[in-house]
Amino acid sequence: MTVQEKLIETIVSRYDGEVGMLIPMMQDLQAESGYLPVDQLRRLAARLDTPVSRLYAVATFYASFRLAPKGQHEVTLCVGTVCYLKGAGRISERIQEEFQVEAGGTTPDGLFTFQAVNCVGACALAPVMIVDGQYHDKVTPDSAMEVLRGLPLEQRQEQQETKT
Repeated sequence: MTVQEKLIETIVSRYDGEVGMLIPMMQDLQAESGYLPVDQLRRLAARLDTPVSRLYAVATFYASFRLAPKGQHEVTLCVGTVCYLKGAGRISERIQEEFQVEAGGTTPDGLFTFQAVNCVGACALAPVMIVDGQYHDKVTPDSAMEVLRGLPLEQRQEQQETKT
């Protein structure tokens, strides 16, 4: 039995194989891997004798599930009304162009995951960008680029080296 098969078996056993406990099983799987790898979703579906499409339906319905690994850093840009009126749309476009990343995606180098959200509740600071939990207020396209270009990539490179 492979490590991945043992992981699936451990998770399924934890919930007595109850298909009704699919969401907690998927949460446990994501907690182990950081996201829901396709091969592990297929193994879980097979073990539960459930169509893999059901697991994908759950994974795509709930925003807390990820089907791809997160980047080393988490970047959130508020695009709510006030932030948008103060330039968040231009900031989002610049981030997407500069780093070849779509909202909800991860940069090709794995540096950061970018998400645009409707509101972060900090309208007086608009436009707001949050990087790894740190708020950056009154950002401009240029100041956003400065912050993002300053993000360290060393840990990611070390992780890649240990995989090879």
